[in-house]
Amino acid sequence: MGPAKRLAVLGLAAVCMYMLCVTGIFPALRRGLAERMEAERAKEETVSEGPAVSAGPETAEPTEAPPPVPTPEAGPRPLDALPEEPELRPVAAVLDSGGSEGVMTTTIQGGLTIKNETHYTIDPDKLLAQGPQVTLPEGEVQILIVHTHGSEAYTQAGLDHYEANDSNRTADTEYNIIRVGDELAKLLEASGLRVLHDREIYDYPSYTGSYTRSGAAVEKYLEDYPSITVVIDLHRDALGSDDVIYKTMAEEEGVCASQVMLLVGSDDSGLEHPNWRTNLSLALYLQQAVTAKHPTLMRPVSLVRERYNQHLTPGSMIIEVGSSGNTLQEALAAIRLFADAAGPALADLIRPPEDGSGGEPPALAE
Repeated sequence: MGPAKRLAVLGLAAVCMYMLCVTGIFPALRRGLAERMEAERAKEETVSEGPAVSAGPETAEPTEAPPPVPTPEAGPRPLDALPEEPELRPVAAVLDSGGSEGVMTTTIQGGLTIKNETHYTIDPDKLLAQGPQVTLPEGEVQILIVHTHGSEAYTQAGLDHYEANDSNRTADTEYNIIRVGDELAKLLEASGLRVLHDREIYDYPSYTGSYTRSGAAVEKYLEDYPSITVVIDLHRDALGSDDVIYKTMAEEEGVCASQVMLLVGSDDSGLEHPNWRTNLSLALYLQQAVTAKHPTLMRPVSLVRERYNQHLTPGSMIIEVGSSGNTLQEALAAIRLFADAAGPALADLIRPPEDGSGGEPPALAE
């Protein structure tokens, strides 16, 4: 190509570049190329979220969609300190989880601590000094146990095998969280308490709307049994990531038990909930009683922004027994330890009617 033709080509290229810039096409092409390069770089990156230990139930109010894996909590720590990474120890054998997931175990030091996820400043010592702020009526129904997520189940192991409806979920009440509720109801009654246990499954076949359905059931129970003071929504936690699931283990001598966590909702989400401080006082009262007898059983009390139907009556709370990595037998062992201390503590709150008349207690619902 001669000099004249070369100059002509360069001139034409310059004119084309100028037109592209003037019309805005060239900047758009440049942005598109940059976005494509960024997307290609992102494909090569591996995001590691690290070990995760949940501090809440598997759903959020009001949409009830399962939340992302929360960050770890551990201790021991002062009440106002941030949680630290727990020490995770590999389990020697992978339990029956499909063979694709490993199971890690950890003990989360709780004691008389609160994991506060609200903007409120909490003085646990003051709340403990005030006492639980509730009394239980003598000779009447006092406690309701319900399961918003009744299909929650545990890692299959030993003789505890079930037909799964979903990952670690089953409608078989012999193997899901309702079985743990049966044990809790029996043990609380052995302590002299009068208990109703609602064995209905509210999260299957539809997970969405489970809190609405369980809330309506609680309202009906409160209408039929106005003496109910304590409402326990019994769950099992869900801990894990894509590659590993976690199990919490108490370090109590002579027993292989998961840990237990009390969760209290608040009005920090903007929904009306005037009773949440009373609920927190009762939770701390039980936390203190159980920790005094079984020091490693309890995780920190979790105070969260959502209310989870706990506005319906003073004395409401969620109890999380173990996690998806635990076995049913570990969860049953944990609820026995919990009831061993919480049952007498709740029985201490029983008071006779103000007029001194006991009367015949109402028949309990099946």
